[in-house]
Parts: sequence; C-alpha cells; structure tokens
Amino acid sequence: MPAPSERRPETAGAGQRDAFFDNAKYLAIVLVAVGHSWEPLRSDSRAVTALYMTVYAVHMPAFIILSGYFSRGFDAAPRRVRRLVTGVALPYVVFEVAYTLFTRWTDNAPDRPITLLEPLYLTWFLAALFIWRLTTPLWRTLRWPLPTALAVAMLATLSPDIGEDLDLQRVLQFLPYFVLGLCLRPEHFGLLRRRAVRAAALPVLASACVLAYRAAPRVNYGWLFHRDSAQELGAAPWAGPATTLALFGCSAVLVTCFLALVPARRTWFTVLGSGTLYGYLLHGFVVQSVNHWHVYDQAWLHSPSGEIAVTVVAASVVTVLCTPAVRRVFRFAVEPRLPWAFRRTEPGEARKR
Repeated sequence: MPAPSERRPETAGAGQRDAFFDNAKYLAIVLVAVGHSWEPLRSDSRAVTALYMTVYAVHMPAFIILSGYFSRGFDAAPRRVRRLVTGVALPYVVFEVAYTLFTRWTDNAPDRPITLLEPLYLTWFLAALFIWRLTTPLWRTLRWPLPTALAVAMLATLSPDIGEDLDLQRVLQFLPYFVLGLCLRPEHFGLLRRRAVRAAALPVLASACVLAYRAAPRVNYGWLFHRDSAQELGAAPWAGPATTLALFGCSAVLVTCFLALVPARRTWFTVLGSGTLYGYLLHGFVVQSVNHWHVYDQAWLHSPSGEIAVTVVAASVVTVLCTPAVRRVFRFAVEPRLPWAFRRTEPGEARKR
C-alpha cells in the first residue's frame, strides 16, 4: 500500500491529498478482500473463478504500481529511511509475529516457529516493499529500468531454488510493476481522464472476464500469484519467461482500465484511501478466523445468493477496517512513531545534504 503522504502536484494544493489516488487505493483494497473471500468458492463456480482470475490480475499490480509511483522521491535521506523503517519494516515485524501467533490457534499448530525470514500470509508485501524501495535509487539511474526489471522477473521463473526467504520469488516477479510505477509521471495519470480511455475501460474489463471464464477450466491461475517458478507450476522452463511477460502486459492494460474508472472527485470513500494499509493487514485475521470456524461449510454460501452475500460482507468488513476509528486503535502497530529511536538531523547538516 502506498505511503500516506501522496498527492499529485498538479492537482493537489499544498497539504492536500489527491482524491483520485485515495479512491484508487480504497477500491483496490476492496478487490483484495473480495478476492480472498472468493477463494473457498472457486471450486463450485466457474463464474467466481473467472472473476477471481480477473481480480488477481488487477489488485496487487495496481497497488504495486501506485507504490512505485509514490516511491520516486526515495533517495536514502535520513528522514526517508526513518519513514521506511517505521512505516514498513516495523509493521512487518509486528504483523509477522502477530500472524504467526494467530495461526498457531487457527491452524492448530502450537509449534509454528516465529521467523522473520519467511513472510506469513499478507506480510510478504511489506517485505517486498522494503526491498523495492531500498533499490529505488538504482532503478532511477538505469537507462532502461523497466526492460531490466522485466528481465529479472522472467529469469526468476526459471529457478525453483530461490527459496522462501523474504518471499524473494514474489519480490522478483512483481518487481516490474514497482519499476513501472517509478517510471510514471503525473501527466500519465492525466491521460486516464480522456473520454476515449474511460469509454474503452469497461468493455475491456468485461472482455477480460469473458476470456477468463472461457479459460478457467484449462489454465493454472497459480501464475497470477507470482510466487512459484515454472517448474513448481508444472510447466516447461521456457513457459516462465513467456508467461511473465504476457501477464505483465495483460495486467498493465487491466490496471489502466481500472484506474480510468476511478473517480477523480472526492467521494464518501475518499477518506478511507489513507487507511488501506490497515485494511490490508487487519482483514487477514478475519479471513483466517472465518476459515477456522468453517463458515464456508454452510451450503447456501456456495449458491449465487450466497456468493453475492460473501462479496458484500467482505467489502463491508475491509471498509470498516479502513475507517479513522480503526486507524486510531491500531496506529501503534501499523504506523508506529519512535522519535526516541532516531537521532535528530541538525539543521546545518540537513542544509549540507
């Protein structure tokens, strides 16, 4: 999830947030929660599987592209490093421990070890964002950053030996989306407001759903998770680079369509866009609790009306988790402030830098 200090210079005044990006983040986190709620329903519905595939081609790529866009200014200056530590590294540690302890209960695994090297469940994104943002100065100095990042991602799919440390397979395979965000400029987002782009967005997304419906019985949608090599997915080695490149193109188009449909004006959910990291990290506890209590064993949930109900509940829960009230309660874990842990930069030293 992008950092909370984002705005577009050409549309947002001093001290103001850009409603477009807050709206985009909120809608994307709703897709994340809805996608997770559909996982137990995939085997019973081809339509749900098609929607699931389409959503997974959009939501994390969208978040990562926006994260890259708002990481353009990262230059390893002390204040940015402090923000990286308190806004990404510390929440990773807190929620990695919390999810481990929680899954000891939900999975009935009291001996599950606490390790910070193997991200559990949703925490992989924080580990990845930490690595991506640290490497931002490198990508900004390269002549061809996006082709280089694509080459890295394509090569990663060839190696099943990368291992699970920091979920590096995901870090490398999702890297091009972050670098794409680094390459974007405010004027690129301005193009999304063109009438032709907005008119084409909905038909393209609908066509993607139709194609996903036709392909659902025959394709391995594990590729959309970007966490396994080609061999681990039972494919020939050459399929890894080819599929990675194809998925990047598809996701880039679908994210463009998604963003084109995001309202640029302030709406009732604009204020929730600044709390998407809370919704992301907290909704996992709800998902795991639902699975622990076998809620999906109820047969009616696997009917069309039940699938709609699950969708509405998932969207409602993550909406509540993004509200200011929830943010106040959990700010100590998601956005800790530790002024005592860092040296204050002297004014003369800051001017020298």
